[in-house]
Amino acid sequence: MPVTDEKVTIPASYRKVLKLMGNRFELTVVASDESWAMARIDEGVEEIRRIEKLLTTFNEESQTNLVNRNAGIAPVVVDREMFDLVQRSKKISEVTQGAFDITYGSVDKKLWNFDQTMTKLPDPETARKMVHLINYRNVIMDDKHCTIFLKDAGMRIGFGGIGKGYAAERAKIIMQAAGVQSGIVNAAGDLTAWGKQPNGEDWTIGIADPNAARNPFSWLSITNTAIATSGNYEKFITIDGKRYSHTIDPKTGLPVTGIKSVTILSPNAEIADAMATPVMIMGVKVGLDMVNQIRGLACIIVDDQDKIHKSHNIKLHQHDPKKENA
Repeated sequence: MPVTDEKVTIPASYRKVLKLMGNRFELTVVASDESWAMARIDEGVEEIRRIEKLLTTFNEESQTNLVNRNAGIAPVVVDREMFDLVQRSKKISEVTQGAFDITYGSVDKKLWNFDQTMTKLPDPETARKMVHLINYRNVIMDDKHCTIFLKDAGMRIGFGGIGKGYAAERAKIIMQAAGVQSGIVNAAGDLTAWGKQPNGEDWTIGIADPNAARNPFSWLSITNTAIATSGNYEKFITIDGKRYSHTIDPKTGLPVTGIKSVTILSPNAEIADAMATPVMIMGVKVGLDMVNQIRGLACIIVDDQDKIHKSHNIKLHQHDPKKENA
C-alpha cells in the first residue's frame, strides 16, 4: 500500500468557561480543529453578550429598564426580538396559570432578602399586598407599533426566569449556522446539547441531588435536548428549623413548599428554563398533569420527602460516575 502523509483528524471537545449574564456559562464544541472550534465558541459568546445588553436591568439605558421607567406612563417602542420574547413569556404565563410571570420584578425586594438577617416570615397579608403589581395581563402589547406598556405605575418586568434559556438557545442557533454539528451551551446548569460526543455516543447529563447539589443522583442520555433545573438547594433560608425556598408564589408572595427540585426537558432551552420554576410553584400533581399535556415536554420532580416523580417517557438511569461527561 502507498504511504501517505495525510493527517487523520480525530474530533475532540473544546470548551470555554466565562461569566455572562451574571452566571457561569460553559460552551462546548466538538470539532477536528481547535482554532475553528474556539472561533465558533466566540461567536456564541458574542450572541449571549448581545442578548445580555438587550435584556439586562443593570444598565439604565437598556430597553427593559426603559419599559420599567415608563410603567403607568406611556408605551415604549422596543426591538422586535424583545417584543416577541415578551409575547412568548405571556403565553407561558397563560399555560402555567400565572405561575410564570415576567412582572415578578414588581415585588418589593424588602419582602424576601434571603440572607442571615431574615429571621421570620412576613405575615400573609403583607406578602399579598407586596405582590399586587405582579400580573402578566397588565403587560399591554401593540404588535403594529412594536410597543410594550406596563399598565400600572411601579410594575417591572425582568427576564430572570427565561433569559438564560433564551441566550443558550440563540448561541446554539448561531453556532449551528456556522457549521457546529455537536456541542453544548451550559448556562449555570440550564443547558442545551445537540449532536454527539467525540466517541459518537449521546451526551450524558447528571441530574443534581437536591440534598447534595454537586453530586448527581442519576443521569440521562440526551441529544438535541435542553434541560433546566430549579431547586430550593440553590438559595434558601432556615427559620425555626424549616427550609424556605427562594422561589416565591406570585399569587401569595410566600415561598413554595413541597418540592426540592424540578428538572425540565424540552427541545428548546428557552421553554425548559421558563417551565422549571412554575412546576415548583404548581406542585407535584398539577405540575405533572400540565407537563404531560404539552408535547415534547418532560420533567423529573424530587419532593420534600426525597420521592422522585417523573412525567411520561422519562428514562432515568442510576448515577454512574464513569458516564458523566457534561
